[in-house]
Amino acid sequence: MAAALQHREISALSILMPGLLVAVLGGLSAAQIGLFENSAPSNRMNVPPTVTIASRTFSYRSHGEFFRNGIAVDAPIVTVNGPTLEIMKYGVTVNDYALCVADGGCQPAEPEHRAADGDVPVTGVSIEDARSYASWLSGVTGDFWTLPTDAQLAFAAGSRFPDDGLDVSTDAKNPAVRWLADYDREAARKASANPVPQKSGHFGENEFGFADFPSNVWEWTTTCNRKVNLDNLGDAGAGDACGVYLAVGRHRAPMSFFVKNPKGGGCSVGAPPDNLGFRLIRQGGYASFFERLTTSIGLGPHRADDIAGEP
Repeated sequence: MAAALQHREISALSILMPGLLVAVLGGLSAAQIGLFENSAPSNRMNVPPTVTIASRTFSYRSHGEFFRNGIAVDAPIVTVNGPTLEIMKYGVTVNDYALCVADGGCQPAEPEHRAADGDVPVTGVSIEDARSYASWLSGVTGDFWTLPTDAQLAFAAGSRFPDDGLDVSTDAKNPAVRWLADYDREAARKASANPVPQKSGHFGENEFGFADFPSNVWEWTTTCNRKVNLDNLGDAGAGDACGVYLAVGRHRAPMSFFVKNPKGGGCSVGAPPDNLGFRLIRQGGYASFFERLTTSIGLGPHRADDIAGEP
């Protein structure tokens, strides 16, 4: 009888033990990544103002360098079904970024010439700096913040998103037509450069209340630069680990991930940006839970270009 009871106790423990271990490990992991932390914002900062862009179908010029028969051509116009998106109304400011630095969550931005007021976009930051700030802000607010993709930025910018097409005929026998048009455009871009960031709101709002785009601060995206051969639809982009990402402002600029000052090099194509800064999109509730969970166990986050329907 005693042996039977002992056997039952061992059997019960063998069934319950895995579940207990999972519960304990899950609780520890949740505490580590902050899944159960208080979602109320820190008293040290206000949640940055955001705008919500309603779901719609929109068209914009696809990103990348496109070639046909070895000759550069304009990227095609693509139509995308964009889901509802919440994005910062303004770029992350000097004052807000300084809180992250003071808290040990961010590296200092490179010092640059800027207006005296701290309510200007932070500049002199790499994409890794922007990602560090997104991680820190997620912990402070209890929501999940991340950089936008090129498609998400185009969705929010609406009529103000830049069209990089040259709109000239492509003649394989006379490529000089396109070369000259490209030269004139790059010369105009360099002549209009203005390195001094302006106070938030200086460049006005678009039809959705989305402010300061484009401005003289190019904004980091998580979209990799790519080269596309239209003859065989081959995409020579390097995927998630590309190392060269698109910063978008008055035009798209492919930038190496470590670059903070675009004037010091690192722009792989065309005129460099005047400045590099960023703004973030916000996802809350269950989206926040699962994004942080999958990131903590090495599965993600979810690809934002998939969420936005980027081609």
